[in-house]
Amino acid sequence: MSGPVHFIDTAAELEAFCTRLSATGWLAIDTEFLREKTYYPKLCLVQVATPDEAACIDPLALEDLGPLQALLAEPGITKVMHACRQDMEIFYQLAGRPPAPVFDTQVAAPLLGYADQIGYANLVKALAGITLDKLHTRADWSVRPLEPDQIRYAADDVIYLVEIYRRIVAQLQELGRLDWLAEDFRQLSDPALYDTPPAGAWLRVKGADRLRGASLSILQALAQWREETARRKDRPRGWLLRDDALLDIARHKPASMEALRAIRSLSDGLLNRSGDTLLTIVTQAAAREPLPYPDSRKHTPVSAAQAALVDVMMAVVRITAEENRLNPVVLASRRDLEALLQDDPECRVRYGWRHRLVGARLQQLLSGELGLSVRDGRLVL
Repeated sequence: MSGPVHFIDTAAELEAFCTRLSATGWLAIDTEFLREKTYYPKLCLVQVATPDEAACIDPLALEDLGPLQALLAEPGITKVMHACRQDMEIFYQLAGRPPAPVFDTQVAAPLLGYADQIGYANLVKALAGITLDKLHTRADWSVRPLEPDQIRYAADDVIYLVEIYRRIVAQLQELGRLDWLAEDFRQLSDPALYDTPPAGAWLRVKGADRLRGASLSILQALAQWREETARRKDRPRGWLLRDDALLDIARHKPASMEALRAIRSLSDGLLNRSGDTLLTIVTQAAAREPLPYPDSRKHTPVSAAQAALVDVMMAVVRITAEENRLNPVVLASRRDLEALLQDDPECRVRYGWRHRLVGARLQQLLSGELGLSVRDGRLVL
């Protein structure tokens, strides 16, 4: 795209732009946002491009993004993004539903032999031979007015996304793999992926799996209180109470203000503001049973016999990856194979293109329908 980048900051311009795009089959989209000082991301810019035009939409100047939200909800338009989870979360919070359908170039790239979770700049370099400018990587996108070079920098995130999307689609079609991604992309538009109830906040605390009994119950209650408070005050979780402090309180189970003050990870300011509340939470939570881990989060260490079986399964993964010119790590990790052995319903080789490529083979191996042999010094199925 060689034309100018539109900067849209009026309702009339937004309406006209979205009307023009309503007839397109797909568009590329990205966002710039800030989250360092808030719980909810502060949307500062939305970049949209098609092969014919590109625009940067200013949500700070527009009271109503309704035309854009309607465009993102249009089922006949594919929304192309790269590493879309955070962008999808923002749109979910704005409209109560994530955009659909979507195409994530980061999810698609491994099917062409690229690394898992490849960055946008690296993918643009690999596919288009373009080295992107990193000048404004840490810019404060809430400051107005935006400089022309900032606008162009932001627009590049969708201008080149248009190009790499077309190249990825063409290569996937040539390999007969384009439809393999349908299930992965459907899951990215599942609202449940972006609905994070406070009662489940403890599952995101690193180290929670080492707690049991009353300590785990306390952690669950503290994490829920922190999540609810962070949302109400629109402040980052860590500003209220860091994860290490949550774990310290849960382990020590303080029953008095003196015991609470003895925990070094707690600041005087927090104790003065919320000390009594924390003690009440500890007392009440310690008296009840903790919530059980969801089945999908449970991980039982494999036995020696299972570990040997995983080794054989890894051989199947490597053979399959070589046949399809893929990185074995992208296809399935050792943890994935352990999850398959333990009937984890969320194991990623049980669905989508990974199941088509290697999951079905692994299930045949486990059922005895498929075996390995050595031929001319090579393992074969």
